[in-house]
Amino acid sequence: MRAALALCLALSLPAAERKVPMSLHEITLRTLDGKSQSLAAYKGKVVLAVNVASECGFTPQYAGLQKLYADYKDRGLVVLGFPCNQFGAQEPGTAAQIESFCQKNYGVTFPLFEKLDVKGAHQAPVYQFLTAKHGEPAWNFHKYLVGKDGQVLQAFPSKVAPESADLRAAIEAALK
Repeated sequence: MRAALALCLALSLPAAERKVPMSLHEITLRTLDGKSQSLAAYKGKVVLAVNVASECGFTPQYAGLQKLYADYKDRGLVVLGFPCNQFGAQEPGTAAQIESFCQKNYGVTFPLFEKLDVKGAHQAPVYQFLTAKHGEPAWNFHKYLVGKDGQVLQAFPSKVAPESADLRAAIEAALK
């Protein structure tokens, strides 16, 4: 309850006045099904954080993200999906609609979180952290690779597909 109150108070401040987390592991969010989830659960894992949308030209990347997750989860990769409706209003659905769409169309089993803002005055703390040194997403399916220590290693724009040799090489290097 205390963490939820702190999160509400923190989000009520303009983005410029909020304290930027120093690690991904300091952040707690709500999953798509409304449960509180500390990202500290991913300490020691490599994270690929992606802002996702169901009605985007890049939406088929869900299949590639799921394949990445399946291929690397046993080695320590976690894909985290962050639905966002800021780019062309391409994620208009409710949490239940998003979850159903992802499972029915792409068999998504990686963690999905509540819809959030990735830029602007109401930018979520997780994106304040991700973008602090690697810039804001220009569109849906922008990817941030986070190392086992919770620090952002690299960012990949939307046009870099999950199957990309560059992305896979960066994941392989981070997993070592």
